[in-house]
This record gives sequence, C-alpha cells and structure tokens, in this order.
Amino acid sequence: MSHSLKFGDDLAARLSAGVASYALSTPVRAVFEPTRGSAEAAFARKVAMYLCHVAFELSLTRVAGAFRRDRSTVAQACHYVEDRREDPAFDLWITGLEEMLRDAPAPSRKFLEIEAGP
Repeated sequence: MSHSLKFGDDLAARLSAGVASYALSTPVRAVFEPTRGSAEAAFARKVAMYLCHVAFELSLTRVAGAFRRDRSTVAQACHYVEDRREDPAFDLWITGLEEMLRDAPAPSRKFLEIEAGP
C-alpha cells in the first residue's frame, strides 16, 4: 500500500474492530492479525472493515491501509457483508452496529488534561 496512513483512519479502524470484536465475542487482536486466522477472526475482520467503510465513510483504499490489507480484500469483505444483509436478522444487527459507530463523538483532544509536574 503506497499511500500514507492517516491517523484518523487508524482510529476509525480500531473503533470499528473493537465494535465488531465485542459484537462477535472475538479478540480484537485477531482482527488485526496479518494472516487470515480462524473463520471467526476472518468474519470479525470482514465486519470491521465493512463498518469502517460505511460508518466512517472511508474509501476502500483508506480502509485497506488502516487494516493493512489489499483494497480488493476490503472490497470482497464489503460485498460479503452486503450479501448477508439479505437476512433480516443480520441486517438489523449490522444496522445497530453502524448506528453505534455513526453516533460516536468525533475524536477530540479538547478534554485531555495535561498536568504540570511538581
């Protein structure tokens, strides 16, 4: 991947992965493994990449950079999740995850308190 990773893209990927991991009871570290891993990890990764693309409106290329995957892998994952949305129960579940991420406040350093030393 030749483009530079934007810090905000990394934050969006980590939040998406956290939500997918929580929702699927899969360790978040498995989502970011460089190899495919178990079927459960691969599915959680697909969901996380889809959520990152849809909820944060990141291009497939930017999602690919954030997850350290090829753009075609992200495209395939998004198509897979879209196809699964034909199931009404799955559609309701994934919609809830999307809304959760869309409703999350934007990152801000405004509320950080930096304490002065003694």
